[in-house]
Amino acid sequence: MTIDLNCDMGESFGAWPLGNDAALMQYITSANIACGFHAGDPLIMRKTVQLALKYHVAIGAHPGFPDLQGFGRREIKMSPEEVFTMTLYQIGALQAIVRAEGGALHHVKPHGALYNMAAQDRKLADAIARATRQAGADLVLYGLSGSVLIEAAKAIGLRTANEVFADRSYQDDGSLTPRNRPDALIEDTVAAVEQAMGMVRKQSVVSTGGKLVSLVAETICLHGDGAHAVEFAAAIHAALKGEAIQLKAP
Repeated sequence: MTIDLNCDMGESFGAWPLGNDAALMQYITSANIACGFHAGDPLIMRKTVQLALKYHVAIGAHPGFPDLQGFGRREIKMSPEEVFTMTLYQIGALQAIVRAEGGALHHVKPHGALYNMAAQDRKLADAIARATRQAGADLVLYGLSGSVLIEAAKAIGLRTANEVFADRSYQDDGSLTPRNRPDALIEDTVAAVEQAMGMVRKQSVVSTGGKLVSLVAETICLHGDGAHAVEFAAAIHAALKGEAIQLKAP
């Protein structure tokens, strides 16, 4: 059995080293690098790419809404054409840096509000899937497990990775608990490991309402800006290895 452990990275500005990023790289198998719209800048993008290549971590573009103040977590109304072009622009920016550093872009994972909206809105999902495919037919699109983003990607022949979260709680419908709720984030290491291992072993998660929600776990996400990100990553990495589960990017 194999599973991917991914992390959102490069989400700072003009400073190096990048917070937890260097410490996290040893535990993960794929990195989603901010492309400058919700966070990051060209220098940070390049430095994070170099770090990922050093650790042989698969590199993904992490496009988001143009919302630096809100860290891309505020919903912005855009047409599907705008979302397509915005996504393609960000993928292309990171893709050029990765190629210049001697690597190849592996995947695309939308960020924040864009991710959550595309999980439910088929038109936005189609726009992101088309942008990903036009950037490279071999790219993998990461999306919330069982979401319409996964459906949209499969409909046009893209490879997909159903994503689950170790550090976020779930609602009864399989969506992530909104961040404005006090129970949205999991901040206990034992709880994060238990949720991650449960999703891998049983392909399900217990919602905040106590419901057992079925899902497909192909890649586990950790947020690099989380207060306990490195601790979570080390513990989950060790738990997976302890059960002879191979860590590998999709």
